[in-house]
Order: sequence, then C-alpha cells, then structure tokens
Amino acid sequence: MVEHDVEQEKVEILNRYRGLLRVSKGTREEGDGRIIRKAFELAVEAHKDMRRKWGEPYIYHPIAVARIAAEEVGLGTTSIVCALLHDVVEDTDYTLEYIEKEFGAKVANIIDGLTKISGYFDQSSSPQAENFRRMLLTLSDDVRVILIKLCDRLHNMRTLEHMSAKGQLKIASETKYMYAPLAHRLGLYAIKTELEDLSLKYTEPEVYTEIKTKLKATKEQRNRYIRSFIKPIKMELEQLGLDIEIKGRSKSIFSILQKMRKQNVEFEQVYDLFAIRIIADSQGDREKLDCWNIYSLVTSIYRPNPDRLRDWISSPRSNGYESLHTTVMGPKGKWVEVQIRTIRMDEIAEKGYAAHWRYKQGNDSDSGLDQWLGKIREILENPEDSAIEFLDDFKLTLYNEEIFVFTPKGDIRKLPTLATALDFAFDIHTEVGSKCIGAKVNGKLVPLSHQLKRGDQIEIITSAKQKPTKDWLEYVVTGKAKTKIKQVLKEEKRRKAADGKEILGRKFRNWKLALNTENMRILCLYFGIMSEQDFYVLVADDKMPKASLTYKQIIAKHKDKKELKKGERPVAPAKKMGDLIIGEDDQLELDYSFAKCCSPIPGDDVVGFITVGDGIKIHRTNCKNAERLMSNYGYRIIKARWAGFPLINHSFSAALEVTGIDGVGLVSKVTDIISKELEVNMKSVSFKATDGTFVGNLVLEIDSTEHLDELIANIRSIGDHIKVIRTDLEKS
Repeated sequence: MVEHDVEQEKVEILNRYRGLLRVSKGTREEGDGRIIRKAFELAVEAHKDMRRKWGEPYIYHPIAVARIAAEEVGLGTTSIVCALLHDVVEDTDYTLEYIEKEFGAKVANIIDGLTKISGYFDQSSSPQAENFRRMLLTLSDDVRVILIKLCDRLHNMRTLEHMSAKGQLKIASETKYMYAPLAHRLGLYAIKTELEDLSLKYTEPEVYTEIKTKLKATKEQRNRYIRSFIKPIKMELEQLGLDIEIKGRSKSIFSILQKMRKQNVEFEQVYDLFAIRIIADSQGDREKLDCWNIYSLVTSIYRPNPDRLRDWISSPRSNGYESLHTTVMGPKGKWVEVQIRTIRMDEIAEKGYAAHWRYKQGNDSDSGLDQWLGKIREILENPEDSAIEFLDDFKLTLYNEEIFVFTPKGDIRKLPTLATALDFAFDIHTEVGSKCIGAKVNGKLVPLSHQLKRGDQIEIITSAKQKPTKDWLEYVVTGKAKTKIKQVLKEEKRRKAADGKEILGRKFRNWKLALNTENMRILCLYFGIMSEQDFYVLVADDKMPKASLTYKQIIAKHKDKKELKKGERPVAPAKKMGDLIIGEDDQLELDYSFAKCCSPIPGDDVVGFITVGDGIKIHRTNCKNAERLMSNYGYRIIKARWAGFPLINHSFSAALEVTGIDGVGLVSKVTDIISKELEVNMKSVSFKATDGTFVGNLVLEIDSTEHLDELIANIRSIGDHIKVIRTDLEKS
C-alpha cells in the first residue's frame, strides 16, 4: 500500500491555492476573494478522500483547471468558482440545489453544463459525441461552460502520461478531433496549439519525439537568425517613436508536421519554422494606422511575398482575431512570417473569447464571434440529427479559413473557403436557401455549386416551386446549410413514408397479411433494405421491390428465422499470423482484419476497433478514419500491438508516391531498386510525366515499416530532387 505524506500534501494544496489567487488578482473585485475561498474549501472537503489514478490528491485537478481559466484564458471570479467546483456534483454527494443555494443560479447553471452526462446511451450512437452535443447546448446560456471544459481538457492532456495506453489514445484522438478545433474557433490559439502537440505526442509518439529533438538541436541557430532579422526592424521602429515589442517563436510541432506532409518535405526543408510577432502599444483610432505603418517599414527592409498578405485588421476573423500577416524574404534567402498587431489584438489572439468580451465596446452584438455562436445555436436546434451527424456538421464550422463576400447591397458576409452560392443562400436565410435555383456572382449567372472567391458580390435567384434535393448536400460545406437541407429531406422522407405505408397497408389487407414490425423486418432483411421507413418510401415512389416469390410466401418461409440478410457473405475469420496481439492478454486469440483505408503494416502504431458485424478492424493510429472512430466511439477501442516482425512467408501491401524531375531511365532505376536490389514484388505501377516532372504511384508487397523505410531511402538516393511518401492504399 502506498504511503502518503498527508501533512505535506496539505501544504502543497495551500501553495497551489495561493498561486491561483496570485494569477487571478487582476480580474478580482472587492469581495471576490471570499467567494473563491468558499468554493476552494467546499472543493477540498468534497474531494478529501479522492485521489487520481496515480495517487495524488484529486483536489490538485480542480485547482489547476481554475488556474488555467484565470491565467491562460483570463476568466473572472464566476469561472474560477465553477472550475473549482466542476466535478463536485458529478463525483460527490453535493447536489446542484446546494450549489445554487450557496453560490447562486449562474454558478449552478454553468456547473450543470460542466457535469458529465451519466446513464446509458444507444450503442449505435456515441457517448462522446452525445456528451459533446449536450455540452454545446449550453452555448445558448453561457459560453463559459465551453471555456472551462477546454481548461479541464488541457489539464487532463498535461497529465495524460499517467493513463493507460488505451486511455491515452482515446483521449488524445478525441482532443485532436474536436477540442483543438473548438479552441481554435474560440480564438484560444495558445491552448489549441498545446492540445494539438499533446495529442500528437500520444497518437504518433515517434514522429513527435523526432521533430521535438530536431527543434531542440536547431534552437540556437534559429535564435541567432531571429536576432539578426529583428535588429534592423527594431532600429527603424525606434526612430519612428513607436513603442513596440518584437517576439520570435518556433512553429508548433503539430503545425510543422502538417507542413511536412502537405508539402511532402523533410523537417530540414520546411522553410518557415518560426514566426516574428511585432506588438505595438497603440490604442483607439491609432491602432490600424500604426499597424500599416509597421507593415510599410518591414516591407521596405525585406521583400514581401505579395501572395502571402493577410489583412485581418480591416476584416477580423469570426473569432475576433485581428492581425496583419505577411511573409518576407529574410537574410540568407529564408522566408519569414511576420505578424503585426497591437497589445489589445495580441491579448484577443492569445485568450480568445474572454478577452474579446472584455474589450467589447457598447452593444457590439454583430461581432463575428456572436454571429458564429448564432450559427452554432441554429445547428443545435435540430434535435433529430444523430450525435455523430451533429458532430460532423459542427466540425465544419471550426477549422475552415474564411473568405469575405458581399450581398447586392454591399453588406459583408463571412463564409468558409470552398463555400458555394448555395451556402451563401442558406447563410442569408433558410427560406432563401430552400428556394434557391441559382445565383449571379459579380453579375454573371452561376449554378448552385459555384465556389465563391474572396470579394465576390452575390445575388440569389429563387423560385417558389424549388425544393432541396439529396444532391444539394454535395454542393455545400457549411454546417448550417447541411443541417437545414437534412431537415427538409427528412421531413419529405417522413411524408413519403406515410404515403407508402398507407399504400402497402391496402395491399397487405388484400393479401390477408398483418402490416406489423415482424413482417416488415422479414421483408427488409430479405430485400436488403435498411429500415421500414426506407421500404415505405420505395413503395411511395412506385419502386416496390420485386421477387420470384410473393410477399406472402417470403414472410411464411422466413417467419421463424432470426437471422436473414440478402446476399450476405459470411465473414471468414482473419488469418492468424501470430504477428498482432489484440487486447491486454497476450494469449487471447481474437479475429481481426486490416482496415483498407490505411492498410497497416508491421511497425505502424495501430489500434483495434470493434465494428458492428465485421469483427475487429485494425487501423493505423494516425488514420483519419481511426481518429474519428476513437473520438466518437471510444468505448469500442481495443488495444493492439505487433508481437514482432518481419514475418516469415507473409507480406503486406503499401502504397508509395514518387515525384521528381523527369530524366532518361529514371523509371527503370526506380523499378530496378524495388524488384532487383530489394526483391520487392510490385502489385501495380504507374508513372506520368508532365512538363519535365513525373509522378509515380506504386503498390508494393513488403513485410514491415523497417522494410518500407529502407526501400524509401534507396529510391530517394537516386537523385537530389526525388521525393517519396507513403500514401493510403485506397487512393492508389
């Protein structure tokens, strides 16, 4: 049994509480100290016998969450109190009524939103997704619920090393899939960046460690370069009499990896590993002018890339973010990103929603952040979407970059990149979207699916006879448009199903059959139709399924059979190769198969996922599908790891994309390395040359990641301009 020094822990709890008081000093008003002390004492009492899995007192956690809320988000006393008490109602005998009596209705409402959802959920749905949806419903009341929840998630990620491997993977995937994008949209860039990096640490630990090590090794070199880059700018700005601060910072590990994968380059080839931030002490009407003056000075010293200017001062992002971004050519031919902003803008950029609200002047109800929250409430208002559908639609509103477009009267609207004319129509109003038959963009007639560009002016053309169709879901990218189209389609489907049921009911009466659930189950299974409602819709559309037997014969024949699926092929047990261990027990033998979306090979970090009707599927942990599954269906994750490799007499398929400058005999060199030097079997090969460059797609049979890495290194050795990346097998 582990011994705990209780007296020492009491001292540590008090020290942590005093630290919380220090960082919250700037936001506290008279009397707030007593309220925070009261909440702290209640939390200590409520959690006095509770410890975290690794043994430390549980009270450390709510104190840490409250400190993050105060120090890193800039929230005030009410939020600090709620953070201290956020687990009290869920984990102890204290009730919400008691909290309301002691601390008031506002605190009780926020804690109610923070309390985790308990009870059972439909196993076809997702507890995580449902929990997230219910939490977001509190946006209608108080956005502090979401902000405190993000603080809670950040502290859990900071202490994730104490969790089991399965728990780490589930929580990290969920964080990357939903919480980091949510922090991004709420303007909490520092928290968003840390959540992404910590997620990567547990989903792709080797990649994370490699980039972190390389960043550390090149730190002094980068610092020297930043100092030399800043020096002439600082001298010029001081001569202008501007009070400024200049910071240089490395890009996050996650963002560097994204660049490496997007640009298909190695770490050493990522040119913008850091950014320079110039922060001016400027206020009121001087803010915009001073920022543009700084921009003018910087671009007179270093040549700017005209395609990389981003003006979020004239048109702030929906989360309130304001800044000028430019990329300039620095010394030694290196591109450097420069961000220019004021102290106010910088605080909003770092602390997001909370800082935005503190700086709001008067009745700024039309701010981008208010508009975005309004759109989220619209998505939340549709109670019929499944939790997973909701999450998919909601996620569309999080990470997308924005474009600014105009109505015929010149009003500005913000939409995500890739938004279409139909998205714009639904953004104006649901009725306008539902009746849209086309649009005029800059005076020219365009179809519903036309993608909008920054600065377009759009006029929507409507017709009273128009109705949304299923194809429309392919034309839109905004959560609002998708949600509204689905609502209309579901209502139309219900109406059709009611008509179809009435038609089928008459037929059943003629056949002397009962139109009941059991008989419809048999018919749906026999014809491979998903649900009774789908069957009724087919009847309404005069597409009633045909069969050699009569419906009466089908029902009579299969009346007593419990399992029946048309054309179902039995799932053969996956071949036991002794190479993969599923679950915690090394001796346990479970059937599994490899997911085609990412095609794992020995050496990949993998995870098992229990499917419905198709056994255990093995995914790579960095697979996009696996990330979504682990986030939404964490309870169906099962641990998986390779027992050892390479394997004897067994090979796996892997896909590679080879690109470079075309040359005589190049294809022959690539294929010789693969088939002759390394004796690798090629399942498919295709090369295409265009304007002096080539792209080759290969599907190969290999036995491990070690084998694959050797092959990639050998192909790259052909020439300086050859690039090789592993791709998804499905895309090859």
